[in-house]
Amino acid sequence: NDGLLSADDLAEFSCDLAAPERITYKNGGDPMDVYACGVWCQGPVMLQMLKLLEGFDLKAMGHNSPDYIHTLAEAIKLRFADREAYYGDPDHVDVPMEALLSDAYATERRDQIRPETAWPDLPPAGAFPGHAPSPTVRTLVDGSPPAPADTSYVGVIDAAGNAFSSNPSDVTYESPVIPGTGFCPSSRGSQSWAVREHASSIEPGKRPRLTPNPAIAIRPGRMLMPFGTPGGDNQPQWNAQVLSNMIDHGMNVQEAVEAPRLWTQGGSVELEPAFTPEVRDRLSEMGHVIEAVPHVGGGMNAIQFGDALTGAACWRADGTPVALSGGLARAGVRFWPDKRGH
Repeated sequence: NDGLLSADDLAEFSCDLAAPERITYKNGGDPMDVYACGVWCQGPVMLQMLKLLEGFDLKAMGHNSPDYIHTLAEAIKLRFADREAYYGDPDHVDVPMEALLSDAYATERRDQIRPETAWPDLPPAGAFPGHAPSPTVRTLVDGSPPAPADTSYVGVIDAAGNAFSSNPSDVTYESPVIPGTGFCPSSRGSQSWAVREHASSIEPGKRPRLTPNPAIAIRPGRMLMPFGTPGGDNQPQWNAQVLSNMIDHGMNVQEAVEAPRLWTQGGSVELEPAFTPEVRDRLSEMGHVIEAVPHVGGGMNAIQFGDALTGAACWRADGTPVALSGGLARAGVRFWPDKRGH
């Protein structure tokens, strides 16, 4: 079909099994291990956000208070600045991942969250000896078309306590079909940069910096929770908000996924209608450009396994918790294999 991919390109393709990135979130007095995908899937963005936030008494601030929203928004901006500067395919780019997730770096960057003053856009990225940050480019520009709705989320916990968390995401009903093949090309190449010095620049054999960001949270022996949401670049910040809702503010899993949320990626901050005018006005005084929107982003989903098995999905999309049981069809009825022969 006169395309850029050859049969040899397809024959050389393979998938690797890679270890996730992990931090231990220590707020709330009960540490929780949080796992996310590797750097080329932007998974560490959420982990970096959590490392920043654990240095603040978020519970004392109050849920969705002006101070809490300000702190959260600034932490999101700081971590997206790092993503733009350093994230790329680690097979091609030397990403300072250990330093990015370190306690020392979180402490250093925490000083950039100014109590009364918002960064107007993404702040400067952190500095690491021997690592040059990528040139500044904009993820979105005015007039950009909306991203295709091609992402979903699935989380599973089985009877043995195994957990699975995934964001299936690629072609959708909008995708073109290659004539004569029945195949749809992936759109993920659009997530590479045409800037040579950028950590996510396009190169032969180099993976683009993707957005699917499924996660798993574990308190060993006590709690297990796969969780995630559609939403492209927005997934890390919504995942972080759900964990903060549960750990810092004592919500159950259903309350946590449904609670009012914010969005920012530098520049404006979007807030849902549940935020009061007083909260919006105070945030504006701090320098935030506030936009009121009907809802922020996609449907958050989670399964929590602790004293009970609890599934949750929020009102922003059509997610549904489903439980499947292997019990008896009705009392007294058994099926093969059965020693009594019924």
